[in-house]
Parts: sequence; structure tokens; C-alpha cells
Amino acid sequence: MSDDLFKDYTPDVVEYDPQIDGSDEHKIRDAHLNTKNDLLEKIRRAKAAAKGNKTTFRQNIRTENEN
Repeated sequence: MSDDLFKDYTPDVVEYDPQIDGSDEHKIRDAHLNTKNDLLEKIRRAKAAAKGNKTTFRQNIRTENEN
């Protein structure tokens, strides 16, 4: 069925036009992703500094069945 439907189909060649297609969108996206990564790294460093690299140790939870 689909063989008959697309038998005479010839694809059109599409030309890239920067004015229509927008040539700088990928640059804007990359800039946003770079800014996001920079901010995430800054937040990670600030959290580590605020924590003061302290390690908290928890003792095992004791149950009534332990000897």
C-alpha cells in the first residue's frame, strides 16, 4: 500500500537561508548551557565552603534484638 503511495515521490532540495532559519540560535543555546554550568559549579563550591568540608558520622541504629 505505501509503495504505491510514494512511488512517484521525489524529495525537494531545501536550501539553508540564515535569515529565515536563524543562524545564531545554536550559539545562544551554547552560551546558556555554559552559563548554567558555571553557576552550578559556583553553587557547588559555595556549598562545600559553607559546609567547611566537615564529615558527619552517624552511629549504627541499635535495635532491641542486638546482643
